[in-house]
Amino acid sequence: MKMKKVLVSAAALTGTIAGATVVANADTVTVKAGDTVSELAQKYNTTVNTIQQLNNLSNPNLIFVGQQLKVNNDNNGQAVAQQNTNNNAQAAQQQATSQQQNTNTQAQASTQQAAQQSASQNTQAQASNNDNYSSNVSGSNAAAKAWIAQHESSNNYNARNGQYIGKYQLSASYLNGDYSPANQERVADQYVAQRYGSWVNAQRFWEANGWY
Repeated sequence: MKMKKVLVSAAALTGTIAGATVVANADTVTVKAGDTVSELAQKYNTTVNTIQQLNNLSNPNLIFVGQQLKVNNDNNGQAVAQQNTNNNAQAAQQQATSQQQNTNTQAQASTQQAAQQSASQNTQAQASNNDNYSSNVSGSNAAAKAWIAQHESSNNYNARNGQYIGKYQLSASYLNGDYSPANQERVADQYVAQRYGSWVNAQRFWEANGWY
């Protein structure tokens, strides 16, 4: 009877130990029902990988009630600190990369804006030059020029006849999209000078052929 009581007490004590997590020492714990390696790692400020390596666990998801697990060693604190340092360094690097990308984007936008402003200024300067064009045709050439303009469009800068545009009925390709009166005058003078040498010769050709 006494022996039976002793065995029962011993079994009860064993069950109590198996049912609770007992810290064997500062670096070792006893697994209780429901424990997982990830929870132990969080509780003891370590990592799953560290516990797996310290205890040679082939499967960190497979542990047993009553099993003794090392959760720390002398280098664990240093490893955790190093991991935190690495994380901080990575975050700093990411922030620096983001800032550099923002800087590059701003520089690119500034360069693009400067290029657009320069193009706009060149366009305005060209338009100003066209608007300020003054023909140096005079005398009989001026009279011939006026004669051709009258016969081509009745002196109408806005006249249209298919691909021929303006006062002198020039091809649209010659005007290059600029149909302003100043550009029509400039291109007409250039065209006649290159093709006929003078407006007088252009008029003679027109009279003979009905066009110039």
